[in-house]
Amino acid sequence: MSFRALVTEKADDGRISSSVQQVDEARLPDGNVTVDVQWAGLNYKDGLCLTGAGGLVRTYPHVAGIDFAGTVRDSIDPRHIPGQAVVLTGWRVGEAQWGGYAERARVSADWLVPLPEGLTARQAMIAGTAGLTAMLAIDRLEATGLRPDAGEVLVTGAAGGVGSIATSILARLGYQVAALSGRPELSGALRLLGASSVIDRSAFLGGADKPLESARWAAAIDNVGGKVLGKLLRQIKYGGAVASIGNAGGIELETNVLPFILRGVTLIGIDSVMQPYATRVAAWQRLGELFDFAGYEELVEEIGLEELPGAAQRILAGKVNGRVLVRVG
Repeated sequence: MSFRALVTEKADDGRISSSVQQVDEARLPDGNVTVDVQWAGLNYKDGLCLTGAGGLVRTYPHVAGIDFAGTVRDSIDPRHIPGQAVVLTGWRVGEAQWGGYAERARVSADWLVPLPEGLTARQAMIAGTAGLTAMLAIDRLEATGLRPDAGEVLVTGAAGGVGSIATSILARLGYQVAALSGRPELSGALRLLGASSVIDRSAFLGGADKPLESARWAAAIDNVGGKVLGKLLRQIKYGGAVASIGNAGGIELETNVLPFILRGVTLIGIDSVMQPYATRVAAWQRLGELFDFAGYEELVEEIGLEELPGAAQRILAGKVNGRVLVRVG
């Protein structure tokens, strides 16, 4: 049996290209569960895989797509039965193993999470890896003692997938959210998601750098890294915490020990790729309860498999707002 898939190939001269092809099921990788994919998402890491940037894909031909949702087609693991709705994020699927940009995927049962009751496959991909990561970050910040009455929470890269979903969930939880973005034209959309203020990134970085700056934020969720993360650490209030999620602004971190030894600031690393099963299930359950899917629709774009190569270029160039959903099945 065959199915449609976006196959990414590498030519002898090193050029990377992708095209929709009919693929025989025998080419699927090893695994104990086969899923009929209905929806997938487009993430920054997908952009890297589809363009060959970053060296994430080592073996070609390849099928990218780091997250997807659908129904179990067949399974030899008793935890998953045919017809069951499931979602997959992480585990290097779409990088080291074929992913969700195909009508069929075969994976390990350990990597799948049953969809929470009432959540559709499309909604799962509106959230996707971005939503799961945002929820994990909020859970970790609250585990440090963060509460809505502590003060403003800064979300950097707020117009992206993780940032916009984090803004929405924090606002619904009653937090006062300051959204930092390099795209001021999206201020209105961020305020609709619940941001109480929108800060221009260039203005944020333009202030004088000091070893320790005025304490302003109770906590922060940082999607940018680089200079932005270094500066915001110096502005966190006593006992506050920063959840570090991404590196869109670079992997370097210029900082000093003063925020940590004089204000007791905590820097928390958030990884959504290798999270244990129980943590994933709990985060998806809370995400399904808290996230305003209907209110987020204006930041949702739908595309088909054929449109993915162009969309990959856009997301790497920082020209994607919110979430891009891929209609697969």
